[in-house]
Amino acid sequence: MAGPSTNPRILIVTPEVTYLPQGMGNLSNYLSVKAGGVADVSATLIRTLFEQDADVHVSIPDYRTIFRQKLPPIIRRQFDAIRSGLPKDGIHLAKDRSFFYLDNVSYGDGLENTKISLNFQREIINNIVPRVQPDLIHCNDWMTGLIPAMARQLGIPCLFTIHNIYTEKCPLSYIEDVGIDAACFWQNLLYEHYPLSYEKSRDSNPVDFLASGVFAAHFVNTVSPTFLMEMIEGRHNWMNNNLQQELYNKREAGCAVGILNAPDPSFNPVIDKALFRKFSAKEHYPAKQYNKLFLQEKLGLIMDSRAPIFFWPSRLDTIRKGCRLLAEILYDVVCSYRDQNLEIVFVANGEFKKHFTDIVASHQINNRVAVCDFEERLSRLAYGACDFVLMPSRFEPCGLPQMIGPLYGALPVAYNTGGLHDTVIHMDVDSNTGNGFLFKDYDTNGLFWAIKEAMRFYNLSQELKSQQIERVMIQSAASFNHSIMASQYIELYEKMLDRPLFK
Repeated sequence: MAGPSTNPRILIVTPEVTYLPQGMGNLSNYLSVKAGGVADVSATLIRTLFEQDADVHVSIPDYRTIFRQKLPPIIRRQFDAIRSGLPKDGIHLAKDRSFFYLDNVSYGDGLENTKISLNFQREIINNIVPRVQPDLIHCNDWMTGLIPAMARQLGIPCLFTIHNIYTEKCPLSYIEDVGIDAACFWQNLLYEHYPLSYEKSRDSNPVDFLASGVFAAHFVNTVSPTFLMEMIEGRHNWMNNNLQQELYNKREAGCAVGILNAPDPSFNPVIDKALFRKFSAKEHYPAKQYNKLFLQEKLGLIMDSRAPIFFWPSRLDTIRKGCRLLAEILYDVVCSYRDQNLEIVFVANGEFKKHFTDIVASHQINNRVAVCDFEERLSRLAYGACDFVLMPSRFEPCGLPQMIGPLYGALPVAYNTGGLHDTVIHMDVDSNTGNGFLFKDYDTNGLFWAIKEAMRFYNLSQELKSQQIERVMIQSAASFNHSIMASQYIELYEKMLDRPLFK
């Protein structure tokens, strides 16, 4: 391993990253690929460590087609030549044709997922770890779940971060066929059934990638404290027992914590260029009215600066995000507050989108409900214009919209679960506390109750309401930021290394 140095060498292994620090390499501005929150957390940590002069290294798959698309034409022609300089800059691209030609990071079916993950991990295990010689490895999610087993075998401290409950399984024989010498660390992996021996497990006892990461890692964290406890308590019935037991074991050993994600610093209404009118906490009211009228005109909604707007920013999936709850009461919500011109804006993609467009068309409420494809600038404008953010997720490991909304003076309406529980406090104007509206019963009555609570707040006097929103914006900026999140990870690194990370 690496010899004595002022700062330990940290290798962050992630399947995706939102951005990399400019000083990290010639192509750092263009090596951006994102499917979920893991990209944002990885980017934050890498940047914070880099800015503090840490010896930080990052490894991501070489999504060659995706990266090329982001390059200016003049640089695109020199792409391969520039890439050759990456290793010395701290960026290590894992190279394999299975992800060279992907045009997004939605990998496909389970077999394709497994293939891409194994090829990525093979390059980390066989080439990148020997080259970097890290003092600590930080792995993210199931796609890196075999690496902690290798790290334990080599005596390298390894942190494993769980961003979501998703995993893949395959036998040792399949893992070895792609070029990973799993026989060296097979006892550090977790299997579907107890392994009696290597020979008896090799072909017929599948390895669970996510559970293996938890089992072998020296320390584990989830992206919110409540989500960790929900998994340990088995509140999500689609979790497997192996994962639940291993998380329990890690927690009992003092080796598991929850660390909340945080929004990107660019989510700031004072500087956000996507807004029609930028604003601070003290001057939020008139600016949000201008943004509201601009959004309404853009989307063909009734133009009324006094109309309450509810914004849906999350993926429209069929199970996790609570789409069915809102679909069942959408028309009733609009009708109940028809006199106030209540409006709902969706800026999101997903399988459930068609159901909402059908409901809008059927009831002819397209001037009150807008269903739009996700687009970054439109989404940011909606935060700056809306009054409330809808987050009725059935489960939520962390969530970011419920933190972004309050930064823009938009209060979340959310189900009391996971990261939502940790970041949303029910509004109590009399006590001058709270930043949103939580419902505890996961059904349509619960959601409608929370919407009514939000509207009760909305119908307070403008002076009282503005005082509360100003308070929420100031408190949110102080609480939901990257420096707090990064400091918790750095403290964890130091604990694992048992030495100060920086001078």
